Amino acid sequence: MEKRRLGRLEHHSSVLIYGAAALGDVSQDAADRSIEEALAAGINHVDVAAGYGDAELRLGPWMSQIRDRIFLATKTGQRARDLAWQEINDSLRRLQTDHVDLLQLHAIGDLEQLDAATRPDGALSAAVRAQEEGLIGAIGITGHGHRAPATHLEALRRHPFATVLTPLNPVLWRNESYRADYEALVDEVQRQDAGLMTIKTVSRRNWPERAEHSHTTWYEPYADQARITAAVSWVLSHREVTGIPTPGDVGLLGMMIQAERTRTSVSGAEGQLANDDDYSSPFIAMPF
Repeated sequence: MEKRRLGRLEHHSSVLIYGAAALGDVSQDAADRSIEEALAAGINHVDVAAGYGDAELRLGPWMSQIRDRIFLATKTGQRARDLAWQEINDSLRRLQTDHVDLLQLHAIGDLEQLDAATRPDGALSAAVRAQEEGLIGAIGITGHGHRAPATHLEALRRHPFATVLTPLNPVLWRNESYRADYEALVDEVQRQDAGLMTIKTVSRRNWPERAEHSHTTWYEPYADQARITAAVSWVLSHREVTGIPTPGDVGLLGMMIQAERTRTSVSGAEGQLANDDDYSSPFIAMPF
């Protein structure tokens, strides 16, 4: 699997990042099969969060075998310093490790959330303490929503975050305002030599009302190989993107791996997705 440099951290991460949100509500046996599939494909970067159900608990039993050959990232969704400090330590306990490579401030998608996390007694101060004490290697930031790129640009002005995880897919790119915000973020990411990862690669739309949810993702994902390949190909054609987390459903991992192996051209990808009249932003209505 292709690997790309994760900014100044100098880790060469697989372009598919294992999105451990998929493990939040599965058995240990199902988690084991999915983790084995990811490792066999060459994935060397794992992304989890304290708020992803049982995901950290499912990963924990693997750490004695794989900790020295993966880049391990988790997240805190807390905004206050003391609560974030507790959550960081709880994550380490659940993950059965004494440190993670990256701790990300989670779901910072607007200035209100950024202000809460970066105030003097906010979560950022807990992350800085954890870094000073060797519990984490670096500090990153993530977020959802149409304002995420602009918010993350402001975040980089306030603190030298080592990584940014922000949304990108073809339908978001079609929005001129969103595209301008994303491009401004890319300029600052590159100036600071931060690592840029992107989310919502294979999101198709919000779940229609009263529709049966065929997957455990909070948005309706693409679930056919042709369109997953198109979406993955399109995002990875952006060379500034170091990696994309796989979606939060273990059943989609195999198609993501196949997509990375059999990428198509940008024009081919755009053509494959152009004929879907229902393709839309997942952020029109978020369930959180």
